[in-house]
Amino acid sequence: MTLRLTAREAGLDLPARPSRLGPTIAAIVVGVIVVLATADLDIDWSEAGAIPGELARYAGLMFAPPNWEKLPRALFEMWRSISMAWLGAMLCVVLSIPLGMLAARNVGPVWLRLPLRGLFAVIRAVPEVIIALILLTVTGLTPFTGALALGIAGIGTQGKWVYETIESAQEGAAEAVRAAGGGIAEVTRWALWPASAPALLSFALYRFEINIRTSAVLGLVGAGGIGSMLSNYTNYRQWDTVGMLLIVVVVITMIIDAISGALRRRIREGATTRGVGRIS
Repeated sequence: MTLRLTAREAGLDLPARPSRLGPTIAAIVVGVIVVLATADLDIDWSEAGAIPGELARYAGLMFAPPNWEKLPRALFEMWRSISMAWLGAMLCVVLSIPLGMLAARNVGPVWLRLPLRGLFAVIRAVPEVIIALILLTVTGLTPFTGALALGIAGIGTQGKWVYETIESAQEGAAEAVRAAGGGIAEVTRWALWPASAPALLSFALYRFEINIRTSAVLGLVGAGGIGSMLSNYTNYRQWDTVGMLLIVVVVITMIIDAISGALRRRIREGATTRGVGRIS
């Protein structure tokens, strides 16, 4: 006969059952906020059923078939968008790496670190489109405006990535440099930077990928590139040309993402070791 005892009967102290009150209240609060936000939008739900049919109709206007007559110009404008994204990424990386390092807890002093982190937070709070609209009054309707907007807007996120990467670097090399009498500059140069460089370069390529997508949006406000062309043909309801432009944007963006992704994997993982000889 097998005697089975519960943990309480055996005198074992079990941890108290975790309370579900906090998560339940949080879920209720979030649900109420969603309902109130939806009610405040004044949505006519009776028209929601017609959305799939309208999407299918406009897809037919754009892609059955698309107009390829403007393809050479579309490729040129896409190249301008890529150039704008690349210049913006370079400007962002050049500024964000030194500023982000100074904002790291193990590099910069507190009187410099806190203002820089505050600056990054403020920049992250302002969308790229708003920055572009502000710059338009100074630089005019040029692709340089888009590149400058992308560069400034990316500093907030890129700087945050930099100081978080520096702070998460292993301390072994830094302690060795300090033990050899090195100061902050030597620790940063010979310990923190070598350990963080692959991740920072990977983030730089990721910033370029983000800028490719955002450059098309900035073109809608007059910053040039494929976005301006897309906006113009949409306003004139030339849907077959709009469909061609969308195909160009999607295909080229996917190609750039694939190339950038391969480069980022190569940076993170290092070169693949190949066999240099065979043993027979």
